[in-house]
Amino acid sequence: MADHHRDHDHDLSSPLLQSPRSDHSPVIISIEADGNDTVSDPATQDQLNNHDTRYHNNPGNPYWFIGSDGLSVPGPSTANPFLNDTPHVVGVYEFVKIVVCFPIVLIRLVLFGFCLLVGYLATKLALEGWKDKQNPMPAWRSRLMWVTRVCSRCILFSFGYHWIRRKGKPAPRQIAPIVVSNHISYIEPIFFFYELFPTIVASESHDSIPFVGTIIRAMQVIYVDRFSQSSRKNAVSEIKRKASCDRFPRVLLFPEGTTTNGKFLISFQLGAFIPAYPIQPVIVRYPHVHFDQSWGDVSLGKLMFRMFTQFHNFMEVEYLPVVFPSDNQKENALRFAERTSHAMASALNAVQTSHAYGDLMLLMKASELKEENTSSYMVEMARVGSIFHISSLEAVNFLEKFLSMNPDPSGCVKLLDFLSVLRLKTCPLSDEIFGFIDVDKNGSITFKQFLYASAHVMKLPLFWQACELAFAECDPDGNGFISENQLEVTIRPAIPDLNKYEIDSLFRLFDSDGDGRVSRDDFICCLRKNPLLIAIFSPTLLHTDLSEARNRMPGDVI
Repeated sequence: MADHHRDHDHDLSSPLLQSPRSDHSPVIISIEADGNDTVSDPATQDQLNNHDTRYHNNPGNPYWFIGSDGLSVPGPSTANPFLNDTPHVVGVYEFVKIVVCFPIVLIRLVLFGFCLLVGYLATKLALEGWKDKQNPMPAWRSRLMWVTRVCSRCILFSFGYHWIRRKGKPAPRQIAPIVVSNHISYIEPIFFFYELFPTIVASESHDSIPFVGTIIRAMQVIYVDRFSQSSRKNAVSEIKRKASCDRFPRVLLFPEGTTTNGKFLISFQLGAFIPAYPIQPVIVRYPHVHFDQSWGDVSLGKLMFRMFTQFHNFMEVEYLPVVFPSDNQKENALRFAERTSHAMASALNAVQTSHAYGDLMLLMKASELKEENTSSYMVEMARVGSIFHISSLEAVNFLEKFLSMNPDPSGCVKLLDFLSVLRLKTCPLSDEIFGFIDVDKNGSITFKQFLYASAHVMKLPLFWQACELAFAECDPDGNGFISENQLEVTIRPAIPDLNKYEIDSLFRLFDSDGDGRVSRDDFICCLRKNPLLIAIFSPTLLHTDLSEARNRMPGDVI
């Protein structure tokens, strides 16, 4: 990665695994000035109009007509990188220890509060009157920040980290301007603040944390909104700018993007690797027997209480050899990240997985909705994102849809519950849709299968064209809206025996704003949220003169 400008297409949330290039040629629908539109790829019309032979070559696949060759879903993963081994106080020893340490807890709390206050006041003084924060902090202000740094070490002492074992040394800033570390607890940022006083990359939400927000601003923090592409690009630019100037401190990133339990190393985001500067990896361990110090799925308050009630908490920090970008011009940020991740996983003796922050979002959503066996809803989002280009927020929306299907304690959904949420009834087509998702053919589906199927259908080469044509078929008079009767006429070839109540229920699913008619935006929005429903329009699409249908399509093309 010697070329610093090659990887502008990457961003901080880019997954470690990238999807292969599609073998499908792009299909472009162009709208002419006279209102007629043409398909630049004649294969589009062939794939839809010549459906009969192709369908019989792939029976049971209700999405063959838009380019699906079937669904493949990896088996469930047993790994849970976010699981804390000791979420509860268990055993006589732990209860006795809490009782014995309780008087010490009060002293530790006083020390913690006093150090936080002194550090806050010192930081306020160091920041007072400083306007030019785009440039490195002046030397006298940095020296004043040593007060806060010493206070942060005392805070670690109050948490029971009386001594911290170190192995190796930080490389000179001139050699390795970027440092990356695994992330297990909120303790590492405090340690690195004391040890290196780096510039950190952090979520924008940290700025509003009392006391802490002020202190991290003194580190000239690079804020990033992980869900905003422009914010991620700006953060990458700032990382490059500050890493390239020796007057700035090191730049510290936690490329996993969230905390884990330390037994696994999840997929790396690429923000640290795009600039192509040498990177020093650092690994942190918390050896323990009775108390797992990882944040994981434990609340912050409980974790702090457990730390305060330990005789001593062990922490080990190891500085690994610097990883240099390759002289090979073909190496990109992905390959650089892979080499660094492998070096860290080997030193940690940890398992590398394709989990990402999105899996934690899924875990938290399942927990919020009081689901049992919440770990069954993780899907290794880095892999899913790289294959289907689906965001974590979209995956959470699909999870909410799946959880409304009343999964059993093992996280599986049966046919009738699935059809109820999609407002379908039992029929051959409904059975085919469910069977398409049920790759194991055991009569139930998991969230991973549901997500893969939904994302697979959305990624198919003809999906969005099919959505546009389906709307055009439902709107024969071209006024831009669909009535309940028009929807009924269009889908009845797929599900012939729908009654009035079932038609009304399905119509209300498409009529998201409840105004009694379905606009094009309503229609497309519903299919984006429920892409599996495109199958109910297949008989109409496949038996229609598509050239006429395209002439009735609106000017906006997805």
